[in-house]
Amino acid sequence: MGKEHDRVRRHTAKAVLSCIDDGTRENLMAHATADRDQTDARLCRLEREWDTDRLIEAEGAVTALTGLALTLLVNRRFAVIPAMAAISIFTHATTGWYPLLPLFRRLGVR
Repeated sequence: MGKEHDRVRRHTAKAVLSCIDDGTRENLMAHATADRDQTDARLCRLEREWDTDRLIEAEGAVTALTGLALTLLVNRRFAVIPAMAAISIFTHATTGWYPLLPLFRRLGVR
């Protein structure tokens, strides 16, 4: 899949994309001449690193559960919170847009 088809990239500011792409190129150049152990270690770190999808799933779940608890313990009007979390997660799944995506990308989440 090319860059132009990446739904998260479509919803990321060009300046942020440029920073992320520059960092990626620098990492590739640095590891192009690395030995196998260094490359394996970097790949292991990347496997453990959180990406935007994982962060969105976790944040959405925490928001929904918090809203549910507030609905049950405080006031039923808080039911709007888990509803909005579900709508946001669905929107991300179908379009790539998420309300906190610009923040996550500016923080360097891949």
